[in-house]
Amino acid sequence: MTYVVSNLHGHLEEYKTLLQTISFNADRDVMYVLGDIVDYGPDPMGLVEDMSYRLNVYPIAGEHDFTAVKMLTGYEKMQAGQTPDENFVSDMTEWVQDGGRTTLEGYRALDKDMQEGVIDYLSDMPLYEEVTVNGKDYLLLHQGIYDFTPDLELDWLEPEDFFSESIDPTAKYFEDKTIICGHTPTSEANGGADRIFYGNGTIFMDCGLGRGGRLACLRLEDGKEFYV
Repeated sequence: MTYVVSNLHGHLEEYKTLLQTISFNADRDVMYVLGDIVDYGPDPMGLVEDMSYRLNVYPIAGEHDFTAVKMLTGYEKMQAGQTPDENFVSDMTEWVQDGGRTTLEGYRALDKDMQEGVIDYLSDMPLYEEVTVNGKDYLLLHQGIYDFTPDLELDWLEPEDFFSESIDPTAKYFEDKTIICGHTPTSEANGGADRIFYGNGTIFMDCGLGRGGRLACLRLEDGKEFYV
C-alpha cells in the first residue's frame, strides 16, 4: 500500500503510533512524507533517525528541512572556527525562534557521525516525487511551484521555487494528475476543521500537528484517511 503524510515536525511518537495504526509493513508498503520533518516538535532528531533507517519511507523536502540544512551547516562552520555568512547570526536567531530550537538542541546532543548523517539525510531529500497508483498519477511536494505552467520542467527549478508559492486549492493545475501537498493548514480551507482537504485536483495534508492539531495520513489505493 502507498501512504502519504506531511508536516511531522519532530513528533516521533505520533509518527510511530500512525505506523502501528496502519500496520505499516516494511516489505509491502511505502510512505511518502511531504516535508517539514524537523522543528517545533519534541524529537526532530529521533524522527530523522527513524525515517533514515526505513528504506520504504521516502522524504520530500519542506522549507523547514531546507532551512535546517543551512543553519546546521553554518553552525558546523562556526564550531570549526570559520566565519559564517554576515546574515547567519540573524538567520539562526529567526530559525530558532520559529521552531528550530528543538532541532538545534537535538542535533547538538548527537555524536559527530550522527550529526553528519543528519545533514546528509536532510540534504539529499528530493523536492518532489511523481508516483502512479492504480493507474492514477500524483505529483507529491511540500508547498507549491513558483510561476507554474503545466509544461514546466520541474528539474530546472531552484529549491526556493518550491517554497515561495503555495498551491491554490481552487486552481486546476493538471487535467490528468493530482497534486498532493502539505504546508498549507487544512483548517484554513476547510472551515476550521483539521481534516484532509480536497481541492480542484489537489489534496492538502497538513492537519496542524506542529501547532497542536493532528497527523493525517492518506492511503492512495482506496483513499482511506487515518488520523492520530
